[in-house]
Amino acid sequence: MEKDMKIAYLYDFYGEILSEKQQLVFEMYYNDDCSLGEIAEQIGISRQGVRDCVKRCETSLSQMEQKLGLAARFEEMTEDIDRIKRSAVFVFEELADREGCNEIKQKIDDIIKTADVLRNKF
Repeated sequence: MEKDMKIAYLYDFYGEILSEKQQLVFEMYYNDDCSLGEIAEQIGISRQGVRDCVKRCETSLSQMEQKLGLAARFEEMTEDIDRIKRSAVFVFEELADREGCNEIKQKIDDIIKTADVLRNKF
């Protein structure tokens, strides 16, 4: 199941490199949870043809990730954003009861909001 999630994740990044037919088969198999037989019947190819298409899609997506690494970089970046936000929240909470730190609290609040904006852009 974990492999399926990873391939579906890669599809979000690189799905456009697949042909329209490959995209259709991939989406039916992964997103709609159709069986190979169901897809074969709807597309008009053999069950083996569907299986081969799915495997070619998986290979293409994996190779593209190996070459470009966009999914891995994206994951690292979102983890970094989350770490920045956690640190900022911690410091903000530490300063919450202190007097005379309003300017610092405002800057930290700006960091937290910016981290949220960055995270939500993805």
